[in-house]
Amino acid sequence: MLVPVRHAGCVAVPERFKMSKGRMEAFSDGVIAILITIMVLELKVPSAAELVALRPLVPVFLSYVLSFVFLGIYWNNHHHLLQTIKHVDGRVLWANLHLLFWLSLVPFVTGWVGENKFDSWPVALYGIVLFFAAVAYFILTRALIALHGRDSVLSTALGRDFKGKISMIIYLMAIPISFVGSWFAFGLYALVASIWLIPDKRIEKALSE
Repeated sequence: MLVPVRHAGCVAVPERFKMSKGRMEAFSDGVIAILITIMVLELKVPSAAELVALRPLVPVFLSYVLSFVFLGIYWNNHHHLLQTIKHVDGRVLWANLHLLFWLSLVPFVTGWVGENKFDSWPVALYGIVLFFAAVAYFILTRALIALHGRDSVLSTALGRDFKGKISMIIYLMAIPISFVGSWFAFGLYALVASIWLIPDKRIEKALSE
């Protein structure tokens, strides 16, 4: 009988028991594409033909733009993440589903923020969803590192993951600020997005070496 061999904090899994990452990647891509489609449907076409009829849609459009950027960032970085690994296991699959759960709530909070013109509670809940999505992404990276080892390309590329940790701190700051100045809190969310807009050069650099 084949028995996994433990060494250096990871598990050497026999080749026949390794699961391909392809299905997880394809499923994640499909879910994110559907979420973006759902969000754009919240932009209701006005019945009037004048430009002034678009004014009520401005808050909805702004929340849509930021959420589109966030989903694009997660898709981009998720793709980079999976380029560094060879296979997945059950723990990784559940960690990935955990991330997709929080991302699936983005269209709901986006619509709530837009319809209520950036009121405090919708903006706060928006931040809560973003925070837990960031936590879920962090958990996914830890699960992948545990599977591939601390000397893997992914572990080397992420290092101490300063960007991920500072993002979660900013979210935690912005959530209570939502009840003082919701637009300022929304600006902090946009700040996090700007930090992640450029694809993760750490991973690209590690893959090129």
